[in-house]
Amino acid sequence: MNGSSNYEDILLEGFAPSAARDLQDLVGQSDAKAPTGAAAPEATTGPAAKPANGAKKISYAISCSSRFRDAIQTLADRRDVNVGDIARSVMLTLPVEAIDAAPDPGEPAEADRETIYLKSGPSAGKPWRRKPRLQVRLPAGYAAQTIRKALGVALALERGDSRINLENALAPTWESLVGELHDKISRLQATVTALSFDPLPNGVRSRAEALHVLGFPGDGTPGAPAIKIRFRMLAAIHHPDSEFGDTARMSQLNQAMALLKHG
Repeated sequence: MNGSSNYEDILLEGFAPSAARDLQDLVGQSDAKAPTGAAAPEATTGPAAKPANGAKKISYAISCSSRFRDAIQTLADRRDVNVGDIARSVMLTLPVEAIDAAPDPGEPAEADRETIYLKSGPSAGKPWRRKPRLQVRLPAGYAAQTIRKALGVALALERGDSRINLENALAPTWESLVGELHDKISRLQATVTALSFDPLPNGVRSRAEALHVLGFPGDGTPGAPAIKIRFRMLAAIHHPDSEFGDTARMSQLNQAMALLKHG
């Protein structure tokens, strides 16, 4: 079964609004060495990986452009969920291969930086310029790039730039349907060939042979309407342009009709 749905129908289906946002200290990767007291969880690298069931959740610091960060946060606020809910819904809806193939919104430009004020440690209260990022709480084991791509997919769905096609895993695939159709055509061709007349070696030379070619008894007396109906039916089968076309049989059908018409 094939179908399509928009972001609003699918993306956050089954996810209740988060009770509270995860507002950990804004610390993590930076262009400069982190001040004393600041630490950040390290995201895994490489292709997307599906964390094991029951994996402990951690807070990822996903670096991204300020524009992308603001767009995702606006989307989360509008849906009354947190950013992790958005990323998780995409990862649960789409296969890993689809997310890996999605475009990466990318790291922020060199001049794109934000200023925060440290909340703890000896440097508490001091400003710190760093890459813009999103704090995303998900099970451990995901690559930062995968999370960023999943969020990019969410924005594309929200804008209507992309759609999700849902397929029933139990339904037959298009390839299997085409294969079955080819098998049926082959069997039908074999049946038609088996039931068709064998072309006469010397062509159609008598009324009896003409009736035989058209499928009537050689000594029969079918009327003109019956002969025309039978000819049209057999011509549709044996015409060279048809699936079961046969030039020799079509030629003898024409000979039979000409003989019966003028004989």
